[in-house]
Amino acid sequence: MGEADPAILNRVPFAVTNPERIPAPRYYDEEFYQLEVEKLWPHVWQMACRLEQIPNVGDWVEYTNVGKSVIVVNTKNGIKAFHNACRHRGVPIAGGKGNERGNCAKTGFICPFHGWRWNTEGENTFVYGRHMFSEEQLDPQDLRLKECRAEVAIGCVFINHDDDAPSFRETIGPVIDRLEAHALGKVRAEWWYATELPANWKVAMEAFMEGYHVMKTHPQLQQATPMLYNTMYGLDTGGIGDPINPNLSVKENIQAQFKHMELLSEGMAGMLHAKEVAIAKELLDVDLPEDPAQAVPMWFGIVMDQVAKQLKARGEPVPDLCAVAQSDPVNAVEFIFPHYFLLPFFSSFSSYRIRPLGPEKCLFELWSLTLFPEGQEPEPPQEPIMLPYDSEQFPPIPRQDYGNIPIQQHGLHADGFEFMRLSKDIEGMISNYQRIIDGHLAGVPQDKLAKATNTLGGNFDGKIFEYDF
Repeated sequence: MGEADPAILNRVPFAVTNPERIPAPRYYDEEFYQLEVEKLWPHVWQMACRLEQIPNVGDWVEYTNVGKSVIVVNTKNGIKAFHNACRHRGVPIAGGKGNERGNCAKTGFICPFHGWRWNTEGENTFVYGRHMFSEEQLDPQDLRLKECRAEVAIGCVFINHDDDAPSFRETIGPVIDRLEAHALGKVRAEWWYATELPANWKVAMEAFMEGYHVMKTHPQLQQATPMLYNTMYGLDTGGIGDPINPNLSVKENIQAQFKHMELLSEGMAGMLHAKEVAIAKELLDVDLPEDPAQAVPMWFGIVMDQVAKQLKARGEPVPDLCAVAQSDPVNAVEFIFPHYFLLPFFSSFSSYRIRPLGPEKCLFELWSLTLFPEGQEPEPPQEPIMLPYDSEQFPPIPRQDYGNIPIQQHGLHADGFEFMRLSKDIEGMISNYQRIIDGHLAGVPQDKLAKATNTLGGNFDGKIFEYDF
């Protein structure tokens, strides 16, 4: 495995110089965190809101991260974003307390300090006592709200503070087209939870970059289908996970797969929706070949076909799942750099967004996303339900992950623990995105970083890549 070029990384503290070893201080060092605040977050595309939060002209949502506030607005000319500061003396023109929302179609944005106003297009419409100001201070173009770049994709608005960064699609790459082929742009949120975790934002993210942890962290999944997990991660479970039983009949294999579906649905809702599980249950006794190696994939194909057909018959805009699985395959987890995850299975999704709240604290948000008959979409949740991270209201799967993340943060401070050691074959995404972060911190050209970021699409459970920086 190639070593990083020290000439590129000499300005980055605790840089990743061996791709299989991630220095522990990156997860708690104040200097490193401040470098991320200054060099990473102002130059990356951040998931700011879901589109259904701002369906009407004038609807706005405040998005905040690392001390910066942006207002995302639905205007008559499309979605726009503005830096949230009055052009007079800098008071936020909307929200200001973090992640607020509203509608300004009638009033526009009114500064709460002196009453200056702007319309939804960012044009200044009123200056109180304008005769008291020099004309040069009131130039209309200079008074416009400062726009922040915004792009719409996969049912969300993404913002970037850097006017010179490559576009969102150039940065993230073909995985966006693959996700949109699965109708991701049409799903709607059923629920939205959030919690504060006492852990670095990267620690929280890395829990979802590999499935290697399933045997111990989510034992109910491994116990349901040991064949699935043991063949992916090795037969040497050390007596912790259930061994493979090669003598299961076709019927027993299908029952095990169905049990796995039920556990995924119970564990995270949108990851595998209850309505999809109900359709799969109807198909437990279909005729299948006697060889399990042929029967199991055939059964999955039948289930996908019926999920698509039955939900489409109800009016849901479901694509041909069998066709898009071939033409636009997606992984069990897809990562949208730097802080957004999507977890697909059939036609529904779970999604996660993580934002730093300091070197050792982060905000973790979860959505359950699914399709509805067109015209029958429910009112979307407009703000998350905040819960303690150990709350039993969380679904079982994230609750199990939250059992590890805070104690891992403590473990990173242990004497003698200098670095995480990664599998080159299965934990590659952790190394890859960490080295892309180093590229941002070192000032690597944006086109090179975008090319590298493209490789994160489909990299779940993937290998370590080499980059030319």
